[in-house]
Amino acid sequence: MLKNMIKIHLSLFALVFALESKPLNVLFIFTDDHAYQAISAYGSNRNKTPNIDRIAKDGMLFNRAFVTNSICAPSRAVILTGKHSHLNGQLTNGQRFDGEQQTFPKLLQNKGYQTAMIGKWHLKSDPTGFDFWQVLQGQGPYYNPPMNTAQGVKKITGYTTDVITDVTLEWLKNGRDKNKPFFVMSQHKAPHRNWQPGPKYLTKYDDVEIPEPTTLRDNYKNRLEPASTQAMTIDQHLSASDLKLKAPGNLTPEQKTKWDAAYRPKNEALEEANLEGDDLFKWKYQRYVKDYLRCIDSVDENIGRLLDYLDETGLAENTVVIYSSDQGWYLGEHGWYDKRWMYEESFRTPLIVRWPGVTQAGSKNADLVQNLDYAQTFLDICGVKSPKDMQGASIVPLLKGKKPKDWRKSLYYQYYEYPGAHSVRRHYGVRTDRYKLIHFYMLDGWELYDLKKDPNELNSLYGKKGYEKITSELKDELTRLRKLYQVPEDTRPLVRAPREPRKKKKG
Repeated sequence: MLKNMIKIHLSLFALVFALESKPLNVLFIFTDDHAYQAISAYGSNRNKTPNIDRIAKDGMLFNRAFVTNSICAPSRAVILTGKHSHLNGQLTNGQRFDGEQQTFPKLLQNKGYQTAMIGKWHLKSDPTGFDFWQVLQGQGPYYNPPMNTAQGVKKITGYTTDVITDVTLEWLKNGRDKNKPFFVMSQHKAPHRNWQPGPKYLTKYDDVEIPEPTTLRDNYKNRLEPASTQAMTIDQHLSASDLKLKAPGNLTPEQKTKWDAAYRPKNEALEEANLEGDDLFKWKYQRYVKDYLRCIDSVDENIGRLLDYLDETGLAENTVVIYSSDQGWYLGEHGWYDKRWMYEESFRTPLIVRWPGVTQAGSKNADLVQNLDYAQTFLDICGVKSPKDMQGASIVPLLKGKKPKDWRKSLYYQYYEYPGAHSVRRHYGVRTDRYKLIHFYMLDGWELYDLKKDPNELNSLYGKKGYEKITSELKDELTRLRKLYQVPEDTRPLVRAPREPRKKKKG
């Protein structure tokens, strides 16, 4: 009797050990320019994202996840390498990523993982470190995307968000070696500019008025010149294509029929209304934000398809699902669209992780994390040792509910692309739990924000009486971080571009 009980206990122990030692799969779902304020799990008052919320309900939502450089290609390079832009060589969108360098997918391959990259790549060079890849050409269109593969260009008819999910599911079902663990990156174009909704959602929100952010009519006072000399306002800088005053040129006849049925009546109504001034501004905001949200609806639906597949096949039990975006985005805050700034809406990004049996369901985390941490986190989840030259820190302890005593208390950020799109000046800075110090180094100008008292960052406190001590401490911390991350000085000369008058435009 005793011997039989011992055998049973040993068998159970062996089973538990086998389950715990089984390599984990990872599904990394990544979007482009998804604002955390457009996810219902983050408290959105604009839309609902039930499938992204499924991940949050069963996992951990990070309330303070940030990027190192809020622009598409640099963000992706940071995630691949675990290194800041100045070390991985991808400072701006215009450069070509050096695929010969060390990346986390290559390290996973070396340890027996199958790796796949599907969707938006946006790094000019071909993907390396992947057993399978099928990627958009550059930004890629919203409809009928030609996709680059190792065998050549593949032309596909369909809505790009659906297509990327179709390819991901096909690889999971039939393309991989099912005897090996997998790491798949399913990366969407949406909701990147110019926000072309999918066929199912062309008229969603037509009878709804989306709430306006409180800072929509920001006057940019009490800040330095860069906030007012950018070129990314909803009022002034959206194009006719952005506002859907003309249809996309690459639609099939069937797609164009649906598009015209949705947009032609709206455009005719606009022409009849003959809007001006603030009425026109309000219309632009509603048109812009509704198309943006419609693109997210397609993303959320397709995330549901992936989650359903994991559930139906039993893969969900042994697959870590991670949702994030390459940076945040402005949904009218400060009157803007786009990103690039160290201000919260573009600096902060969504991050949600579901790890069955490890991460507490429905939990939330308020520690400072960054996309610099993703590579080391991926490697840690997969049981692969991280190289010493990676600059982030694995968030696996946080996912297990155990914050390391030496976890960071500050973040470093740097944006380089000026002169460039949207005329956002080069700047770097430091963010702590409560304060943010930004240096517009081409102008040698500083901004300081108390995020507790001024969460919308409307009033710079730099140089104000009573803030001398915190300013000094933040400058010291900024110097420490620049030394820690081996940031070189930018030797380009200081420049001060003339202020351009803001002109009113119609349409």
